[in-house]
This record gives sequence, structure tokens and C-alpha cells, in this order.
Amino acid sequence: MIYFDNSATTKVSKEVLDSFIKTNDQFFANPNSLHKLGLESKKIMQAATNQVATFLNVKPQEIIFTSSSSESNNLAIKGVLAFYPKRHRLILTTILEHPSISMTLENEDVEIVYLKLDQNYHVDLEDLKEKLKLDPILVTINHVNSELGVIQDISKIGKIIKENSKAIFHVDGTQSLTKIPVNLTNVDLFSAAAHKFNGLKGIAILVKKEKIGLTPLISGGASQTIYRAGTPAVPLIVSFAKALRLALVKEQDTYNKIKVINTYLRQELAPMTNITINSPADASPYILNFSVKSIKPETFIHKLEAKDVILSTKTACSAKEDYSKTIYQLTNNKELSKTSVRLSLGKDNTLEEAKEFIKILRKEIL
Repeated sequence: MIYFDNSATTKVSKEVLDSFIKTNDQFFANPNSLHKLGLESKKIMQAATNQVATFLNVKPQEIIFTSSSSESNNLAIKGVLAFYPKRHRLILTTILEHPSISMTLENEDVEIVYLKLDQNYHVDLEDLKEKLKLDPILVTINHVNSELGVIQDISKIGKIIKENSKAIFHVDGTQSLTKIPVNLTNVDLFSAAAHKFNGLKGIAILVKKEKIGLTPLISGGASQTIYRAGTPAVPLIVSFAKALRLALVKEQDTYNKIKVINTYLRQELAPMTNITINSPADASPYILNFSVKSIKPETFIHKLEAKDVILSTKTACSAKEDYSKTIYQLTNNKELSKTSVRLSLGKDNTLEEAKEFIKILRKEIL
């Protein structure tokens, strides 16, 4: 089987799974209990938290473990709005955000202002400076768009925000952590999930810088942190640290490998008259979005599935429209938005798989 849906989720690595099982067996006690077993669980949880903080160059107390990036994104947005009730309820964002951000904003009593994008879908920095004059409480922008792979320069954006406003800067790093360099110097809040880099589902983080206030979504007293009540999932926390370490050690090597595969795919797909590549040239090599003329995405996906090739349509968390809202908003082309598919690569993919995919595409599909 050729699995090209890694942006939706990745296969758990054996080392991470082994770590989870071992921790679950040996450190099963509640880390908030005062007895010996509880203290042992707390010690290993704190060690894992320290590791994650070190990898991200932040303080251990700035790490909040959650169940998913969607929860982290919700906690960031709703938590800030609740903590600063007297601040101007205006939020700057883009049309490229994940549904866990865009739908959350739409459901809150806030004014949403969308930032302009340039021809490559990057945030227009001059427009950002101008709109910061509106005194937003929050700016929320994804580092890498989950559908097209568009990369935003969060360091430059964060610097501009700090120099021109009091706005809090939240970054959804779900598709960037362990894939491209992440610098959180100018970032106040940062979301990421382990299952995007061969970790387990059900464990994610929200980095919250110390100076930022946040009202919890889940109440019930102190836990791993005061910002999220509930019994800490120690085995999952340990597995997160393990997955992050393994991925970061090989980040550059994996990137180089993925870049070669992506380049090959682009070279082979570009000349095909019924295919339009939607991902910009400088997008993350892990994501390649393209449209196939006159073929419904579902039909295309199932034809490939019959040949043991797995791709996806849009982002896995999108609402079930018959077109990609993101591509339509960017291109104003309904045909492209109705026929787009997403091919997303992971560390285990090979150039040979890409060649087999192109072979199947030419022979069986197009």
C-alpha cells in the first residue's frame, strides 16, 4: 500500500508505541496522588515536559498538554477572549485557517478581519501593519496550511505584531512542527499534535508564554497545569516527548528526502493537461495539492484506493462541502475547487512509491 495521507495522520512509530506501553505498565498511578507511585508518575511526567520544553526552547511551565490541535486552538482563542473581557474583540486571521480556528471564530462574538495575501498566498506584511492599528486582541495564523502547504513567516509576522501592537499572536503549527524549523521567539501561543509526526492520537500541546493570560476550557483544579483540569495522561505525555525527539533528530534528513519526492511529483504532474497543481512552488514539500479536470475527487480517490494508493480530498477536518472553500477563495475558480485532491508525504514514503503512483495515474486513471 502507498500511503499519501500523512497530513491527516501518520502511522505510529514502534519506538513511540513501545514507550507508551512501557509507561502505561510501570507508571500507571495518578501523578497528582501523594503516595509513592503517584510521585513516581509525576516525576516522569515532569521529565517528559522538560524535554518538550527544551526541544521548543520554551519553559516547562509554558507547556500545556491537550487532546488534539483542535482543542489547543480552541483553548488559545476562547481562553484569551475570556481572560481579557475588556479588550477589543477583534481578531486578525487569514482565509487559510483550519476549521478548528475558522469555525471557532465564526461561533464567537468577535469581529473577524482577514489579512490580505500576496500572489503566493503569504500574509501581506504591509497590510498586517495597517490592520494592527485596529487594536486586535489576537492574531491567529497557521504556520503551514493543511490543504495547500502554504508556509507563513511566523518570525517576521510575530516581530511586526510585537513592534506595532499589543495583540497576542497564536500560531497553529500542526503541519509544521518537526517538518520545517519552528522558532517561537515572537509567538505567544503555539498548537501542535503528536499524531502528525508518528506519535499517538489523543495527545497535543499548546505552548503558552508566561506573560499571556488564559482562562481554562475545562475546570476542576490543578492537573499537569492549572490551564486544563483532569487526570494527566502520563503515558501519552511521555510518548509525545519520544515522538518529538525522534522526529527532530531526523528533521533535516527527512525534509531533504521529502523535497526530492515532491520535486519529482511536480515534474511529472505539471505537463499533464488535465491536472493543475494548486500548491505554490514554495509550499511545504510535505503537501502537494492538485486538481484533476472532469473527475470528481471522490471518484479519483476511490480509483486510486482500488490500486492501494491512499490520498485525500481537502483537509480531513473540513466540512463536507462538494468543493474546497480555501481553493475557491484563493482562485475564484469553482472547477479547481471542486476537483482538488491532497497528496501528503511522510518520513516513510519513498521515491519508488512516487514513481509507482505516477505509473498508476497514467495507466489506470487518466
